[in-house]
Amino acid sequence: MKLQYLFAMAMFTLLSCNNNDTQSDAYGNFETDEIIVSSEVAGKIIDLSVELGDQIQAGDLLAVVDTTQLSLQIKQLEAQQRAVATKKVNLQAQVEVQKEQIQNLKIQQERIHKLFTDQAATEQQVDDVDGQMQVMKKQLESLNTQFVSINSELEVLDAQLAITQNQLEKSFITSLMTGVVLEKYVELGEMAAPGKAIVKLGDLSELDLHVYVSGAQLPSIQLGQQVEVVIDKNKTEDQSLNGKIRWISSEAEFTPKIIQTKEERVKLVYAVKVAVENDGRLKIGMPGEVRFQ
Repeated sequence: MKLQYLFAMAMFTLLSCNNNDTQSDAYGNFETDEIIVSSEVAGKIIDLSVELGDQIQAGDLLAVVDTTQLSLQIKQLEAQQRAVATKKVNLQAQVEVQKEQIQNLKIQQERIHKLFTDQAATEQQVDDVDGQMQVMKKQLESLNTQFVSINSELEVLDAQLAITQNQLEKSFITSLMTGVVLEKYVELGEMAAPGKAIVKLGDLSELDLHVYVSGAQLPSIQLGQQVEVVIDKNKTEDQSLNGKIRWISSEAEFTPKIIQTKEERVKLVYAVKVAVENDGRLKIGMPGEVRFQ
């Protein structure tokens, strides 16, 4: 009798487990979009403000690369700008003097031409004053052309300064997103290089349950659909969460290799992502189930 009772209990447990499995339409694991923040400049890391698990806001400072050389370059370029600007001021003063001399010579030129008309001046005097005027105008043109060279020199310095200042700004590595520090790849005092990873960030406020569904299940789901997500509460109990389908793959693929049986691996399935708000219970990589109806 006792043996029959144990056998009946075993069959009931097996049937219960099977019924529980059939209630879920798809299975998968939780994931989130992760961003690796890298350095864009080379140098020693002189400040590292984050630790694993820190909550980061967009715009927060993550690390600082040594800016000494860039700061010195900026000072040098600014000094060169001031020197070239001084040259421009001096050249402008020469131009003003030249214009004043031309104005004075013009008065003299008009007087001599009038005297020549009255036959009180010689033709030689007219030629001399006209020649002086031509020379002074050529000198003025020459001075004005020097402005082009000086302005070009200033433009080059402005561009170099902008590049250096941009490099200086990139030395302060900030977060582009709000999230949690998932990985830290460097330590204080280590050397950074362009493209070298500093930290990995992920937004844990909402995770995606990445599951796969068959072609037969596709007609019963759609983007934005509210679904039930099930996770383990303990060894024997489950707990339900609200989820929303936010992505459905447009292409079929073979079942991922993590499915162990050969029969399952050869089936064509569609990937689906179900967004679930995380109140702290969900972790990246945690298994979950979804029930579409």
